[in-house]
Amino acid sequence: MLGLPESIHAFLFDLDGVLTQTAKVHAAAWKDMFDSFLREEADRDGKPFVPFDAGADYDTYVDGRPRLDGTRAFLESRGIDLPEGDPDDAPGSRSVQGLSNLKNLTVLRMIKEQGVDAYEGSLAYVRKLAELDVPRAVVSSSANCRDVLHVAGYDGLFEVIVDGIVAHDEGLPGKPAPDTFVAAARKLGYPPESAAVFEDALAGVAAGHAGGFGCVVGVDRVGQTEALLRHGADQVVTDLAQLMDESAAAGPDRAHEERDTA
Repeated sequence: MLGLPESIHAFLFDLDGVLTQTAKVHAAAWKDMFDSFLREEADRDGKPFVPFDAGADYDTYVDGRPRLDGTRAFLESRGIDLPEGDPDDAPGSRSVQGLSNLKNLTVLRMIKEQGVDAYEGSLAYVRKLAELDVPRAVVSSSANCRDVLHVAGYDGLFEVIVDGIVAHDEGLPGKPAPDTFVAAARKLGYPPESAAVFEDALAGVAAGHAGGFGCVVGVDRVGQTEALLRHGADQVVTDLAQLMDESAAAGPDRAHEERDTA
């Protein structure tokens, strides 16, 4: 089935970094927000300013996680303890909610200014699945998932969307917990062992592995193949077009084998 085991019947895709080129926008938005906060903290405490690393810090603490969890994880890594605050805290205020709200405003501004591009290999892969009527879902921690899908040209290509809003409404913990992926598979009518997870984030790959999914495909956009494998990926590709190429290449051989055994 398009480069995956025949036991796979449902396909679950992360959004940022797998379907769309928004991971770099999110990384830039996190850096913009955290650097502003960290400069203020350095001035407050009289300590050196150590900026947020849009590579290492993003991958380790925030990529793939719900926004509030990412904020908490990074602050903890720096030994910074802030109050939780309230959902309506002013963007940028000194609380987990306030910083998270600023990050959301920043990423929405960047998306509006820069737009959102789909990965062409991913778009072609999902369109092929839709053509074959294979069950498909998006699983994202983003509350802006539907808007991003629309801008990137994925309208109508997914039967199920489990995003940050759905996770909040249904009380589903975010990645690296597997609950959002499990919920998406069940909404499509399949158990985890019959579904594949496509993830570029280490937390997302760990979630797929923890959920006992039939196949976890790591999508390596930034040269972290070994890390994806360590976190539980069964295979790693740099673009989903590779899976289509492998499927096409296997087609004649498989047909030949079937004729030989007929």
